[in-house]
Amino acid sequence: MAHGEVPASGRELKFRTLMAELRRGILDGTWPPGSKLPTERALATETGLSVTTVRRAYEDLVALGLVERRQGAGTFAAQRPDGDGAAAGDRRVVGVLVPDTTFYYPRVLQGIERELAAAGARLVLACSHYDPDEEDAALRRLLSSGVHGLLLVPSLHTATDPGRRADDLLALPVPAVLVERRLAAYGPGDPTEHVCTDHEGGAYDAVRHLRALGHERLALLVRTEAPTTAPIESGFARAVADLGLAEPLRVRDERDGWNPGRADRAIAELRTARVTAGLCFGDREAALVLAAARRAGLRVPEDLALISYDNEFADVAETPLTAVSPPKFQVGRLAAQILLRRLADGDASPLHQVRLRPRLVVRASCGAARAARGAAARESPSSAY
Repeated sequence: MAHGEVPASGRELKFRTLMAELRRGILDGTWPPGSKLPTERALATETGLSVTTVRRAYEDLVALGLVERRQGAGTFAAQRPDGDGAAAGDRRVVGVLVPDTTFYYPRVLQGIERELAAAGARLVLACSHYDPDEEDAALRRLLSSGVHGLLLVPSLHTATDPGRRADDLLALPVPAVLVERRLAAYGPGDPTEHVCTDHEGGAYDAVRHLRALGHERLALLVRTEAPTTAPIESGFARAVADLGLAEPLRVRDERDGWNPGRADRAIAELRTARVTAGLCFGDREAALVLAAARRAGLRVPEDLALISYDNEFADVAETPLTAVSPPKFQVGRLAAQILLRRLADGDASPLHQVRLRPRLVVRASCGAARAARGAAARESPSSAY
């Protein structure tokens, strides 16, 4: 728990526990669609909670579309859309919330879709466009559509209190697995189930690769507003320290600040600092730096070796870019597997907190291929004429 964070009260914890039990009973068929739930007073007596707490839980379930109140008759489990309830054939409906469907996440979605299709589950997609209000509205729509579980890419990195936001997501009436998001600053105190790319490891491997090619003065060039930036910076710094490299140059700017002029200034900074290699986050920034190097008369990779971070379109750059490639498809596929297991086994399933390390795709911009050809030429016997 973060310093200064107020823990949930005992009453709030009891309420969340009751909500989870009611939601689980509705989704696993204990209360099939149309069946009557216990009265508020009966449930209060059974659980030892107050009637007020039980009433609040029922009201929240009504708001989520999981139960309905009938005047004078009681509280009933709501009908599930298309008969998709667990009692009606166990066909699962999974809600997926992503911030963007045009960059980074298409491959993640492909992994999710592949796994859900293989399991006979149905996907309902929503997009937040990195807007917290849209994110909340999308969550409400997904829950009201009758999803059994959620795969979420929430805006934890922009939340005023990321821990509180994570608690809110954990309190949702269906299980949720986070995708490419976790509470890194909480360490072992992170309570979320998640599948993420190990961006620290990806940056570390990029530095190690450049050092193996003989580079000792490095630069890190990043856009600052992305959730990936902090772990990339951390992994880069750790590698520099572990390998005993000189203090690196760091160039930071917002995504909108990266343009040809900004790239030209960055190249001037690199030349002044006598930098010979750089890691750029992401592909767009790397392409701008590559063009700026050419305008300045620098050769890539002879004068400046470059590695890009993302591998979205690094291969189509003027000089194909060596790139750190996050395992996006595998992240989506594994997250879907974990959620389906959670839906099948409930609390018997262990909490999964998974990080997948990216791979380094070597192309022309780092000079490794050129170095390998030179080594091969030196090792081969010379021809006599």
